[in-house]
Amino acid sequence: MFLKSSDLKVYLALGPTDMRKAINGLSILVEQLDLDPFSGHLFVFCNRARKILKIIYWDTNGFCLWQKRLEKQTFKWPKTESEVLQVGQRELRWLLDGLKIKQRSAHRTLHYKTLL
Repeated sequence: MFLKSSDLKVYLALGPTDMRKAINGLSILVEQLDLDPFSGHLFVFCNRARKILKIIYWDTNGFCLWQKRLEKQTFKWPKTESEVLQVGQRELRWLLDGLKIKQRSAHRTLHYKTLL
């Protein structure tokens, strides 16, 4: 199942993740968060040093694993009490670019319906 960009969700698994884990280990972590690793959504993990991000997702007939390792600096990984944080694609891009995700700093998307 290929998701349209507007249907794609991004989940950050908060807290440190052992980056020795590959697809099988990361997909088990997704299930432990009560999420479906076969949904086609993006699941993002970060190590304790905040220098490595891994993203897994299901694409039609298999898992894809994407990794980014920083040589200098660190990712601005969110500090929160929850286990998982759902963010938008724009916030994921900010995170990959080294920016901090601020939940309340940007304008929120408004959804309207007509009453006909």
